[in-house]
Amino acid sequence: MEQPQGFWSGSPKTMFYMGLFLGLAISSIVALGSVVSLVWSGKSLAAGGTNVVATNPTPSPSPSPSPTPTPAGPVKPVSDKDHILGNKNAKVTLIEYSDFECPFCSRHLPAIKQALKDFPNDVRLVYRHFPLSFHPQATPAAVASECAAKLGGNDKFWTMHDKLFENQTTLGRDLYVRLAKEMGLKEADFTKCLDSDQDVKTRVSTDMMEGESAGVEGTPATFVNGKLVSGAVPYEMLKQEIVAAGASK
Repeated sequence: MEQPQGFWSGSPKTMFYMGLFLGLAISSIVALGSVVSLVWSGKSLAAGGTNVVATNPTPSPSPSPSPTPTPAGPVKPVSDKDHILGNKNAKVTLIEYSDFECPFCSRHLPAIKQALKDFPNDVRLVYRHFPLSFHPQATPAAVASECAAKLGGNDKFWTMHDKLFENQTTLGRDLYVRLAKEMGLKEADFTKCLDSDQDVKTRVSTDMMEGESAGVEGTPATFVNGKLVSGAVPYEMLKQEIVAAGASK
């Protein structure tokens, strides 16, 4: 009669394979337990040892804040030395820092003239120089306008002002001399002023430095009773500022 065999009652060959299987199983369990223990304790396996994984890495330092810009000061008050167009007793003063070679300044000029036309009693224009360094004829043109003023007065300045903008694409010494002659100025005196008059050159550079101190960074820059309006803005936008400043007629 055959009787049921127990777990350990097999042949030697069977017992060998059973022991090998159990040994592998026990080794796997031990290895798995080690891995779980390492992960639980916050460590990771790596070749040659273990590396500690920071559970709370140190945050990157915040970038240093940009330096606070120096606040701009008020625009220089109008004086008798300024070039003024319009009613000298007007309620609203437009102080324009401009560049004769700047296309945006040329584009802005009709809005300025429209304001003088719409508010002949309440608006006046003051022109100040702000020749930009990347415009090669900006400073020479500014000097030419100042020479016209020095030799012919405020009216000649404004005539030269308009002619320079009208001929913006052909600015140069020949143009300045031709315009001066057309305006009735003596050529010899005008060319001497262009070449060697330090007063007019200082006037131009002083205007620019004072504009920078008032916060001017580009052209055109128009102060409406002290409030800066930057760029060649549409007339309606400029008009709103003018009316807000008190102009009505």
